This record gives sequence, C-alpha cells and structure tokens, in this order.
Amino acid sequence: MPPNLTGYYRFVSQENMDGYLQALDINVVLRKLVCLLKPDKEIIHTGDHMIIRTITSLRNYVMDFDVGVQFEEDLGPVDGRKCQLGDNSPGKAGTGHSRDPA
Repeated sequence: MPPNLTGYYRFVSQENMDGYLQALDINVVLRKLVCLLKPDKEIIHTGDHMIIRTITSLRNYVMDFDVGVQFEEDLGPVDGRKCQLGDNSPGKAGTGHSRDPA
C-alpha cells in the first residue's frame, strides 16, 4: 500500500510551466491562463482509493481513482484531451503515467 498522502497542499511556485504545457501541445491562450493560476490540492487517501481536488480561482477539478488501476481521465473541459492513467505492470502498483488513449 502506498504511503498516505491525505492533506491540503498550498501552491508555492512553479518553474517552466509554459515550456511544459507547450511540449504537451497546449494552445498559447490556455498556457498563459494556466500560468496565472495558483492551484492548491486537497488529497483524501483511504487505502488504495484517492480523491484529488485541484482548487483554483477559475475552476475546481476532481480526480477520483484507485491506485494501481488504470482509468481514463477526461480533460475535455480543460484542453480537450482524454488520458489513460495508472499502471498495472508487475511491481509498479502506485505509479502512474499519462498518455493519449488514441
């Protein structure tokens, strides 16, 4: 079982976020908006189940999943992408990756 990450995490700083978003092929307007946001995170972690709330002044976003179980994250409201997250590979439970499911 992964360590318990329950807590409220306040935004401190970011470096090269615009470059990171550009590498993800996010359009310039959305990149500039994201770089202005200062998101906080609230994590509720019970056993292998996690709820991660991203809290911003513009929009809040909730991700609800079981650790080690692959699931589709719908980022449609954010940038139109859908990503497969999670990794069920032997010895890799609790790790994750993001990829375009197409």
